[in-house]
Amino acid sequence: MPNPTVTMTVREAGGNAKIIDIHGEVSAQAENVLMDAYTQASATGARAILLNFAGLEYMNSSGIGLLVTLLIRANRQRQKLLAVGLSEHYQHIFELTRLNEAIRIFANEAEALATLVS
Repeated sequence: MPNPTVTMTVREAGGNAKIIDIHGEVSAQAENVLMDAYTQASATGARAILLNFAGLEYMNSSGIGLLVTLLIRANRQRQKLLAVGLSEHYQHIFELTRLNEAIRIFANEAEALATLVS
């Protein structure tokens, strides 16, 4: 299997939230990287995980499938998934797949995190 062309870093967002910064391509090869980042973000009991797609270069249908798998895991843990940094193209993909109904899309991190405290 080719090496993934994606990196993900987890950072604190305050409260019970973590941010996963996604850089590169999200495809089938990104599975281990994404699931490792999710495990790291969840390790301290995060109730919300914000996926920051600002560094996303490309995502294919396998990448969308990985997001669905991630969503299932988050739902089992009673966690919220939020998204920021999606280009107009990927926002449209989220709408077509109805992923936007399960992963709320926000214009920026501050806006997304503000919904968690209310």
